[in-house]
Amino acid sequence: MVEGAKVDPSILVVFGGLGDLAQRKLIPAVFRLQSRSQLGASSAVLAVDRRMDLDDDMYRSSLLTASGSSTYDYGRWCDSRIHYLGVSASSSDYAQLALRVRELEAQHSLPGNRIFYLAVPLSSVVPIVESIIAGGLADGNGWTRLVLEKPFGYNLESARQLNDRLHQYFDESAIYRIDHYLGKETVQNLLAFRFANSMFEHLWNRDHVASVEITATESMGVESRAAYYDNSGVVRDMVQNHLCQLMSLVGMESPESFDARQLRQEKIRFLQSVTPAALAQSVLGQYSDGMVDGVPVAGYRQERGIPQDSRTPTFAALRLEVANERWAGVPFFLQSGKRLGSRHSHIAIQFHDACASTFQPYEQTCGLRPNLLLITLQPDEGFDIRFQVKQPGPEYLLSSQLLRFRYDEAFGSLPDAYESLLQDVASGSAAHFVCDAEIEAAWRVFEPLLETTGQPVSYMAGSSGPSEMYTLGARWVDPEEFHDR
Repeated sequence: MVEGAKVDPSILVVFGGLGDLAQRKLIPAVFRLQSRSQLGASSAVLAVDRRMDLDDDMYRSSLLTASGSSTYDYGRWCDSRIHYLGVSASSSDYAQLALRVRELEAQHSLPGNRIFYLAVPLSSVVPIVESIIAGGLADGNGWTRLVLEKPFGYNLESARQLNDRLHQYFDESAIYRIDHYLGKETVQNLLAFRFANSMFEHLWNRDHVASVEITATESMGVESRAAYYDNSGVVRDMVQNHLCQLMSLVGMESPESFDARQLRQEKIRFLQSVTPAALAQSVLGQYSDGMVDGVPVAGYRQERGIPQDSRTPTFAALRLEVANERWAGVPFFLQSGKRLGSRHSHIAIQFHDACASTFQPYEQTCGLRPNLLLITLQPDEGFDIRFQVKQPGPEYLLSSQLLRFRYDEAFGSLPDAYESLLQDVASGSAAHFVCDAEIEAAWRVFEPLLETTGQPVSYMAGSSGPSEMYTLGARWVDPEEFHDR
């Protein structure tokens, strides 16, 4: 959130209030914000879902169970600020919802500012938005803002159709599309790291950078999301949104300011210079059975709810080219997958090799390695710079050493991404949200990967991914090399 931005009291109406996202992430995040006086002190939450047999007290009890929190403060806050209403798709139920919202606004002395958070499947978004409008819920005395979770369409055409439908009812300035990666402090710091440190920004180009690797791996499988995941796959679930956002922040030009319009303009401009992904420069994989953390796990097709003939990729590695002056000739490698050996998100900036002629007399012994900047987004958030020093002794032997920075050592624990994003919505700060044109530009880059009908290559659960990923030309930095040094 922009320093000093005003946070007006509002009511947060969460559709999908019985889902994990609402109960384990959103509502606890609101509690933490209000406990620190970072969200209007008199704000209230109304959870909405299709179950009609719950009342406020029953829902509050389910919140405490879902969050695993039994603290007195959280329970007391839920009793005073959390409400529930069962709503079906009927117009009469939405009329009842409008009445309930007005009652709560009066009860909590709210000025009529409303946030509608749609934590629901994509197929439910437009019907709910239409019912919000038809029920007069967007006609409060204050402002109204609409918050959407990914996916924002399933391909370029559906994304355009979704944007067109939303714009029939809401101005783009009132729509907040959440990519929770953009709420992470480590991701938001990418711009400060680049543009506030001239020593890095002057090196941030093709003259000094050999390649860029962006990785987000998971050790877990599909868990309870089988139906969603098998219709989405890794490209829709991770690459087109989270990894694309990281790539944009790494590759964009310096904005004139950090307001939403300028940031989005530069990210869109960068994405428009990225050559669309090619299947010939990509590796799509699907995990088989294996061992993760010493525990046997099933392969993707053996997971509950997954068809035995599924061709949905759970791993993607790809090489992208950027046709602009800064990055021409510098490959951007993206990698993401499920059921890999570790959970890790990082960006690796690989610099060009040092002048070989200088060290040619010692090439058999010196062990020369290129400089590398590793930006770790999770876990163990921080930065590592690999550099070379001469080892003491008569021979010319080089040793790789690290300069390290860790967020927790400097600042303590970092706030949850949803805390940051909810505070931004309440204050009207859209810099860390994705706009319509940005969504469409991202789909243009990654849609070709959706056209494959072939069988993904197999990789063993608990491994680092399919061996074919090394044919793309990436070095694929191992983050373990930078740990416990």
